[in-house]
Amino acid sequence: MIRKIINFLRWKLRGEVPTEHLIRMGLKVGSNFSRQQGCVIDYSHCWLISIGDNVTLAPNVHLLAHDASTKMFLNYAKIGRIDIGDNVFVGANTTILPGVRIGNNVIIGAGSVVSRDIPEGRLVVGNPAKVICTTEEYLRKNRELMKQRPLYDEKWTLRGGITDSQKKQMLKSLENDIGYVE
Repeated sequence: MIRKIINFLRWKLRGEVPTEHLIRMGLKVGSNFSRQQGCVIDYSHCWLISIGDNVTLAPNVHLLAHDASTKMFLNYAKIGRIDIGDNVFVGANTTILPGVRIGNNVIIGAGSVVSRDIPEGRLVVGNPAKVICTTEEYLRKNRELMKQRPLYDEKWTLRGGITDSQKKQMLKSLENDIGYVE
């Protein structure tokens, strides 16, 4: 119990309210949800946010169901739902604004600002976020690149116990281009 309180206070100080607490307040989350460090889910309007199955929020993603830019001028803040479909990856440092619906099978590139709905099966990037191609086109391109570029299994990760020698080898092989890791 004390550990739970300490964890809650630590999250609160960092601005990250635990997902379980947000769910009790009305946030809807599907199965296999991954929320990385630094993600901010709008505490004050979390019941307006719905997240589907197999969704990953990379580090420092912000989901904002309210926008106070109008408050000082109109005495009202804008609010809107955020609905995120199934099989969605949201890249690091992305902000999703109120009133946005994101379809299934979407990839959002790092640093994007999502201010409009994203149709199903799209890759979007930028500020404001724009559709670049379909998710399938993006994956097909990367499958082809994987035939030419270095592939690393789990042994090449921190969780797999990567060695200093492997780190040096990876640095060398990625000198001029990207690779892929499990």
